[in-house]
Amino acid sequence: MRFGLVLPSFSFPDLDYATCARLREFAVRAEELGYEALWVCEHLVTARGLYGTAWLSPLETLAFAAGCTRRIKIATGILIPAIRNPVFLAKEIASLQFLSGGRFELGVGVGWDAQEFEVAGVPIKQRGGRTDEILDIFEKLWTGEEVTHRGRYYSFDRVTIDPPLPQRPPLWVAGGAKIKTELSPDPETIAPTVLDRICRRADGWLARAAGSNRSIIDDWAQIVRRLDEIGRPRSSLAFGHLNFTHVVPTDDEAAALREQRPRIERVMGTHRSFEHLQTCYLLGAPARIRERIAELAAAGLEYLVLSPLDYDPGQLDVWEEEIVRYFRST
Repeated sequence: MRFGLVLPSFSFPDLDYATCARLREFAVRAEELGYEALWVCEHLVTARGLYGTAWLSPLETLAFAAGCTRRIKIATGILIPAIRNPVFLAKEIASLQFLSGGRFELGVGVGWDAQEFEVAGVPIKQRGGRTDEILDIFEKLWTGEEVTHRGRYYSFDRVTIDPPLPQRPPLWVAGGAKIKTELSPDPETIAPTVLDRICRRADGWLARAAGSNRSIIDDWAQIVRRLDEIGRPRSSLAFGHLNFTHVVPTDDEAAALREQRPRIERVMGTHRSFEHLQTCYLLGAPARIRERIAELAAAGLEYLVLSPLDYDPGQLDVWEEEIVRYFRST
């Protein structure tokens, strides 16, 4: 099992400079502990009622993280291309790839927060088509060649961006089933367009955290079947999963949940019940968390990306004792 760390780049209203500076401690310590990559989430606009927080801008946060470290990879988990200008975004990614010494990995998803699309002036119904077209544009622009593009959503003439990339960043595509809520437009099952994007474009699939273990395992089974149908080796697609946790070193399940509840509700909001949150996220005593991870590992999970729920770097040492060493040793 490989592990990645989501930097806690929460932009809570009470965020101050000293708290934000702890991101450096997380980045440096994760590199020391042998984490595969530093990941960042993206929700630019605070989605009241949907989340309890927004996150700092992802590419800027990764540039900061790259400057704090030397070897560890940096990745978006996830970036929402459809709310951005594809040419400028291609330039920003190319710049980050060079500034980080080639350590960047691109994780994308179509997004779901209607307000973000409204602010960007993009109809949310176009999110999938725009995402695919933007990925095509990236492939062209990163060669450093002059590009003229005529697409369904984007058109431009004779555009060149430098520096050209020696190779495109590894591509992670997120998506999958979720537990139904009234406030999100996404279906409960993996959409056919998302399934095709994962199987035809991605180097890795990043299973979403808004479902359950059962839904993640069922999604992976669909992905494997689709890979077989198109003749792509299963080994060519990494199975990853991003989830949120605050590990409490105790065998007392109730005590662990009491400590975790205010943290998970601060990040995720309270429009879902606490029972719902326990189904989606890695909560409970360490034994319960290990059991859930082990179930996913038995189904094929090979890369787990964990996000803390607050700004305490001490969580990394607790994770090491209670979670990471267990799965690295097995």
